[in-house]
Amino acid sequence: MSVPSPSVATAPAIREREEDVVGDEERSAKRTKLDTEEEPKKHEHVLPPSHALLGIPFPEAQPNGAMNFLEENVGISQYVGHTSSKIEGIIKQRFTDFLVFEVDQDSNVIHVKSLEQPSSSKSGDTSASALPTEDVEMAAPTEDATSKDTAPAPTEDAAPPESASKPAEETIPEPTEDADEPWPASFTTRLSSFLSPQAVEQVKTMYLEGPEPPRVSDGGWGARVPKTSEDGAEVAAPEPEPAQDSASSSRGGRGRGGKRGGRGGRGGRGGRGGGRGGNEREDTRKVLSEPMASKEKRTELHQAVRELFKGKLDSETDTTAPADAEDGSRIAIKWSRRGGRGGARGGGRGGGREKVSRGNFPPYIHFTMQKTNRDTQDALNHLARTMFMNNKDLAVAGTKDKRGVTVQRVSLRRGGKTVEDVWKLANGITGGRRTPEEVLTQRADRGIRIADLHYRKAGLELGMLKGNAFVITLRGVKVASPEKMEEGLNTIKNKGFINYYGMQRFGTASVPTHAIGLALLQSDWQKAVSLIMRPRHGEHPDVEAGRNAFLVDGNIDKALELMPRRVVAERCLLESFKNMKGDTRNAMGALDTIPKNLRLMYIHAYQSYVWNAIVSERIKKFGADKPIAGDLVLETPAAITIKEEQNDEKEGKDQSNRQRKRSRKVWEPPVIKTLTTDDVDSGKYTIFDVVMPLPGTDVAYPGGELGDRYKEFLKMDGLDANNFERKQRLYTLNGSYRAMMHLPKEMSWEVLRYTDPDVALAQADEDRLLGFDAPGIDPEGKFMALQIKLTLGTAAYATMALREITKTDTSAHFQTSLTAASEDQKFRGTVTEGAEAEGVEAEEEVVAEIVTED
Repeated sequence: MSVPSPSVATAPAIREREEDVVGDEERSAKRTKLDTEEEPKKHEHVLPPSHALLGIPFPEAQPNGAMNFLEENVGISQYVGHTSSKIEGIIKQRFTDFLVFEVDQDSNVIHVKSLEQPSSSKSGDTSASALPTEDVEMAAPTEDATSKDTAPAPTEDAAPPESASKPAEETIPEPTEDADEPWPASFTTRLSSFLSPQAVEQVKTMYLEGPEPPRVSDGGWGARVPKTSEDGAEVAAPEPEPAQDSASSSRGGRGRGGKRGGRGGRGGRGGRGGGRGGNEREDTRKVLSEPMASKEKRTELHQAVRELFKGKLDSETDTTAPADAEDGSRIAIKWSRRGGRGGARGGGRGGGREKVSRGNFPPYIHFTMQKTNRDTQDALNHLARTMFMNNKDLAVAGTKDKRGVTVQRVSLRRGGKTVEDVWKLANGITGGRRTPEEVLTQRADRGIRIADLHYRKAGLELGMLKGNAFVITLRGVKVASPEKMEEGLNTIKNKGFINYYGMQRFGTASVPTHAIGLALLQSDWQKAVSLIMRPRHGEHPDVEAGRNAFLVDGNIDKALELMPRRVVAERCLLESFKNMKGDTRNAMGALDTIPKNLRLMYIHAYQSYVWNAIVSERIKKFGADKPIAGDLVLETPAAITIKEEQNDEKEGKDQSNRQRKRSRKVWEPPVIKTLTTDDVDSGKYTIFDVVMPLPGTDVAYPGGELGDRYKEFLKMDGLDANNFERKQRLYTLNGSYRAMMHLPKEMSWEVLRYTDPDVALAQADEDRLLGFDAPGIDPEGKFMALQIKLTLGTAAYATMALREITKTDTSAHFQTSLTAASEDQKFRGTVTEGAEAEGVEAEEEVVAEIVTED
């Protein structure tokens, strides 16, 4: 009996007729075919379907549960000097093996210059007295000059091309001490007649924090009972959450009323400015004086509080403890509940909060930040918590690599804080965690040091830099001969390297960021949530326990309690599901609570993956020496843009911000030229002029097979190269262009010898100023190291230059395996005297305390 061609509509009837005439084996094969036609097999691997076009197998999970991704899995496969000998070496064995220093717009390499406390007073000041304060022209926030959106810069050393003008310098007038300054010295002088120095400092801290107490994590960190160590010592609890409008609080208080607070008679946003319709958090802050036996002295203190703080702070007799008949009563000072809700944080309209004048100081403070083994956003969040600031008030010109020691400038919209306040808060002096002596003699708390504070009239924005300078030390170096080493290094110096997006762009966990980005671009919200919450092999036990509490036990409260604050995306999703009373169906709404820059990071990682893959095909087929017909070049420099805020009335904007915005250039699309054979033969263009598009709206694709390849990758992943518009505007992928090759601006190298791998071969700025960890170079050492100094422009990854040198994979797990197998590990700890020993112990302590997930 003949069987008609199967179709989805007739499949059941066909199966009934076939069962009478075919054997079990044939029937099984036909059923498999029918099932495939009825319901096409769904792609289940975490990597995008287009991975199959890379010509390599999909990676499989290891027996221990790890799924290790290599460079080839994100499209990185080619070399410029593929014929030159490789220089074997281990990248980032120690943090100080990878030093990064930002290069500002004046081509100055940023270093930590002084650890001393700054001073706002002009008299005798050498660090912050005569400070340049002129406004600066804003630069593009995009990583590539031709991009339209504000993509986060790559994690290592990327940021948009330089475009801002040099700030003009002027000397700010010496401030006059009056009521305009949030905490004049006269406040301290008068209160010192009644309070101890510690109590005066506590009053100052409370006043500068503002009328609303600092926020505490919804996950319950603030309510946790302090843990004790084996010897009974109390273990410090985590810091409180920053006072900010976080996505994790369901945009807390933007509503028009109800539980989260309304505008309440134009009294500021609910949840921040005390709108009358909101549930304000209880303020338990107060400062107690010493017992005062004299009624006259107590009266004078009450009068001083009234006169100094104009009703913003109250004083009253403390009733929480019985007064001692001999010593007298204590006076409690706290924020007033009667409407003097001004404070040092400003903002608000009408009766909400009065705006405090900034005095004669400019509205911003710039400082240098050195961070060790922390990513940039993690470090900024830590500073926001310690300074009781909104993390949106902190800005940088470019993000830096996590594993290493990096130095960069940071801007802070200071509110009412002075440079002295910021220095004390960031260093833990305010609050008593550290003394000034400890700050000047010990390494910074939690791997973050701030220094060199200055007032400025404008903040930083992404792109306001010229690049980064690196001091990179490769350990365990092996090479065929000195001549081969010179040949390989000169290849990079003279021919450059392929401008790949490095492995940091895609994370090091079992779920790469570009896989999450594809789910977002496909509007597959449930899949995106599933990937973010999916377990990762080898992650920190606290994170693993938090995931299990949600995925296995279904206990959102417990998951939030266990999940560390640094795991931002996961906590945002959990808090959103908690606000939805455990309902997880609104996945898109939950994703919307993740900070915008993090969501952008996901989708731009997918862009980077496609870019890497197509560039590899271009280099493989046509080489990296010269342009070919069909390549794209920028015919004219792209205009620079910054997306304007739609609402100039947004809280926190001042007149200087609006004046700057009027001076910004309007974005214009770049003029792209597709090279012809005549263009190539003319010699007008070099390989460094060639750009390749990052897929998205309004970009041109190369001619010929490369353009077709772009479309093939996107189609296989369920995307349309000609339509990236989305109903959700954030996920509308704006295209841009990126140079295919990068040539170092400067490059030099030196061969060193060492024996103990725990001894530093390069010195971080902080260590230099403290006298720690001097380079322990041993001319008779057993092993060879290669120290490379190079300066790269914006948006370039130093690890991709190192890859060209070593001809080895730069993924974290691969480099870790090289370290474990290295011969020098047998000599660990053989040189542990003096400063070197201190450096080893400090680094091990940082490793133990700072465990962050990518």
